[in-house]
Amino acid sequence: MSGQSVPPGEQGHWHDGTRCVHAGLPEPAPGQPFLPGPVFAAPYHLDPWQGPAGASNGYGRPDNPTRRLLETAIGELEGGDCRVFASGQAAITGMLLAVLRPGDTVLLPADGYFPVRAFATDTLAGMGVRVSFVPTAGPYPSFDGVRLVLLETPANPGLDVVDIAAVADAAHAAGALVAVDNTTATPLGQRPLDLGADLVVASGTKALTGHSDLLLGYVASRSAQLLETVTGWRTTTGAVPGAFDAWLAHRSLATLDLRLARQSANAAALVGLLAGRADVTGLRWPGRPGDPAYPVASRQLRRMPGVLSFDLGDADRVARFIVASRLVTAATSFGGLHTSADRRAQWGDDTAPGFVRLSCGVEDTADLVADVAAALDSAGAAGPLS
Repeated sequence: MSGQSVPPGEQGHWHDGTRCVHAGLPEPAPGQPFLPGPVFAAPYHLDPWQGPAGASNGYGRPDNPTRRLLETAIGELEGGDCRVFASGQAAITGMLLAVLRPGDTVLLPADGYFPVRAFATDTLAGMGVRVSFVPTAGPYPSFDGVRLVLLETPANPGLDVVDIAAVADAAHAAGALVAVDNTTATPLGQRPLDLGADLVVASGTKALTGHSDLLLGYVASRSAQLLETVTGWRTTTGAVPGAFDAWLAHRSLATLDLRLARQSANAAALVGLLAGRADVTGLRWPGRPGDPAYPVASRQLRRMPGVLSFDLGDADRVARFIVASRLVTAATSFGGLHTSADRRAQWGDDTAPGFVRLSCGVEDTADLVADVAAALDSAGAAGPLS
């Protein structure tokens, strides 16, 4: 049976792997594929009498059956209705611009994704939205007079975590909306809508699709009004993904449970290695007992992300480490099949020069741990402070 055809009560008892494999598939029909191929169309045939009201497809910008299947799949995993966008940045900026108006106040994570903070400072503030920044771990100010609270948890790249339910309760009591960037956790790690969030945004470019071959973003909600507002914004601006990207993303969802399991296991093993090295400082991973995020993360997250961060002292040592490694690649995304490391300061993040965000791939754990240990040994100590 397909995920789409299963009664909600029965589907709700499926485990993650089953949900991922069957998410968004149409009813099975003899002679048809499990997942239909992408539909490439700009115009569709219209009913001569009824026009666009006569069929579900009229024009490719608002209408595409491949995109709708993907939205059904992600919506099943997030527990709400979904709209996909051309990228994660398109999704989160579209959500902000659709919801906020001049004179509104928005609270954003001070340690969240840097391009979102830059967008808020450059664009939202310029159109008359009052922008305030709060560290993910808090403390949070009063939410009185706030229109929207955006959380990113675990935060990127510092990996702090916040109690979504507690913030949502306080924000709603003050009349504010809550949106959660779920990129790092994915809907298998946490479902913010179950915890009281009004909106979920995420980059599907990263762990959700995991093959480093497409750009995608999405917004999900259980509020028909909010989703209608976001949908209208997407239709007007045209920030939609192509049919082939939508099909690739849906194909990739089937292995999400498998990929996350290996990535999380690799992260745990690397944390065990790095925690015992005197030449590595600032180690962060929400799944590590003793990490500042662990008390909340261990309650809130159903599984820990495959992303960790640490400091190697300076930029030169980071470069030497990556060059010496045979399995760690320099790249700025995360959540893919291949382990990658990113020195975030080079992109404008306010992190130390030697700060590294490492994204674990799906390599064999023993191989990855041995490779990282050898590469660190080869990279030597950090140079003298300038």
